[in-house]
Amino acid sequence: MKLLFDENLSPKLPHLLADLFPGSLHVRDVGMKATDDPLVWDYAKDNGFMIVSKDADMHDLSLVFGNPPKVIWLRLGNCSTLQVENLLRRDVDVIKLFYEDEYVSLLALS
Repeated sequence: MKLLFDENLSPKLPHLLADLFPGSLHVRDVGMKATDDPLVWDYAKDNGFMIVSKDADMHDLSLVFGNPPKVIWLRLGNCSTLQVENLLRRDVDVIKLFYEDEYVSLLALS
């Protein structure tokens, strides 16, 4: 389960969560800082990532196009990197079930 963290999240998250989500990256890691959402979408789709974002635009793309890629939409508002890390750690089992379900394209966590 590789995650691609959107620009609105800390670039530290792939390292902080490497024990649960090895191979995860931040969009900055692949030269996609300030890149339009459809390009991030295509990168995730082409490279086997699930997108993690607080951006409602990714939610909308998921509803229009389905998966892949799958989208984990974090509904946290302004929050710390630690809060995001703790949420993803808390819900790792839910994320795994989401990843394995071929029919579901969006997971909203709060």
